[in-house]
Amino acid sequence: MVQANIGQLEIEISQRIIKLYHDRLGKPPSQIICHFFDTEIVISLEDSVTQVEQTLLKGGYDTLAEQVRLYLEKIIKSELKSLIEELIGKPILDLMTNTNLATGRTGIIVVLNQLPDVRNAESIPTREM
Repeated sequence: MVQANIGQLEIEISQRIIKLYHDRLGKPPSQIICHFFDTEIVISLEDSVTQVEQTLLKGGYDTLAEQVRLYLEKIIKSELKSLIEELIGKPILDLMTNTNLATGRTGIIVVLNQLPDVRNAESIPTREM
């Protein structure tokens, strides 16, 4: 089987996250950026806030909207972890998410123990010590 290159893997992760958000939240993000950096994957989602959350915010229920998002992220986190582990073929050490309800952006940071097996692993930026 031919190994993917890192760009193909980033695209596949992005597409699967879009599908997950669509299936679970009823709203896919309008844009997603996914990049490997050393043993981390950094993912940025635009327009990731649901209509329900937006309605709560507009109605002045900011705290409730934040609680809803917190629970949604807890629910989705295990699915995100599973789908990324499946795609990269490596275990995830940590996965952190945060959504800014005011801007509608979500950030996801995935920490890996080791890089996935790809054809062009040397193209992944690494930290200089």
